[in-house]
Amino acid sequence: MFESRGTLGVLRNQRPGTHGVGGMELFFDLVYVFAIIQLSHFLLHHLSWQGAAEAAVLFAAVWWGWNYTAWAMNWLDPQHASVRVLLAFLMLCALGMAIAIPESFGERAWLFAGAYIVFQIVRSAFMVLAFRGQQMGRNYAQLLAWSGIASVVWIAGAAAPEEYRLAVWALAVIVDYMAPLVGFWLPGVGTSDMSTWPLDEPHLAERSRLLFIIALGESILILGGVLLEAELTPAVVTAAVMGFCAIVMLWWLYFSARHGNAYHEAPELERASHVARAAYAYAHAFMVAGAIVAAVAVELVVAHPLENEGWPVALTLTAGPALYLLGNIGFVAAHTGRAPTSRIVALGLLVLVLPLNAVLINLLAGAVVTLILLGLLLATVTLRQSSRPAGASTR
Repeated sequence: MFESRGTLGVLRNQRPGTHGVGGMELFFDLVYVFAIIQLSHFLLHHLSWQGAAEAAVLFAAVWWGWNYTAWAMNWLDPQHASVRVLLAFLMLCALGMAIAIPESFGERAWLFAGAYIVFQIVRSAFMVLAFRGQQMGRNYAQLLAWSGIASVVWIAGAAAPEEYRLAVWALAVIVDYMAPLVGFWLPGVGTSDMSTWPLDEPHLAERSRLLFIIALGESILILGGVLLEAELTPAVVTAAVMGFCAIVMLWWLYFSARHGNAYHEAPELERASHVARAAYAYAHAFMVAGAIVAAVAVELVVAHPLENEGWPVALTLTAGPALYLLGNIGFVAAHTGRAPTSRIVALGLLVLVLPLNAVLINLLAGAVVTLILLGLLLATVTLRQSSRPAGASTR
């Protein structure tokens, strides 16, 4: 499949595992720096159950746009002029989504939904043409049909009264995310089996690493921004150092040679797409979301270290690492078939200390969560990080 240039001559001609991330792909990710900043600020200013649900729906759309693009670039040649034009256009769509985020459930609902719909439809249509006459062309035609179905629901949400928009857009997200799970089934057509998607898993793994670093970078930007404006009291400095350590630990856990997305042995070609769907399309959504929520928690603790803001801060502190761990458990399970015990234990501890954190001042609540992350890191770290593929340990 990778040796065919396709109808438009825009497909890669290398075999799986032989090509890296291109410069245009890195350029494309720049717009997601802004999108992630917008998402974290949206959550920061909407610390309520409804605000969290709205942020989740917005993140789901932003992530799905990136995810489908990352998959498409497994097959497209980033050096081809038309592919570069496509990515530039998709960047523009992602930028439209990002600038709409603050008012996406208000006056900019049409901008967010419209940019997302065009993002998904144009890319899928391009892939249908690129693979015309091949099995992958049929696969992408079914994906395009599902994107069209979801688009109707996104449009309905934008047209609905504001009090109903969240529910309708949540349904749109469900349609989008269910599509791969049911094999893009269509009546009279059937499904497109994952074995017919010959994926380059190492390429997608690298793309996911880069985006996770962008998500963690938001924590650094927020931390620096708060410190520029804050009086550097002992409590603020302590909170800042603690927040920085938590960011480093999340990075270390993510790139762990044992249970992280470090360089690893690629799965067999016939399994690669099945593994990648679970590990990158779905599990990585939780890990990246966790990094974004962690950035919000850092700002809350550093800005008000000696205050007790109760459940909103406690839940935010817990949700960041908890979402990451949920994703990490799914990631490891997709590759090994087993869930890592250390991650499950750490997740359980985060849930157990949640009531305690609700009554502690922000600084101490942050310290409790940081200590749990430290314990997890010490339980899984090796003194000498190896670049060789990790084993199948489930510790």
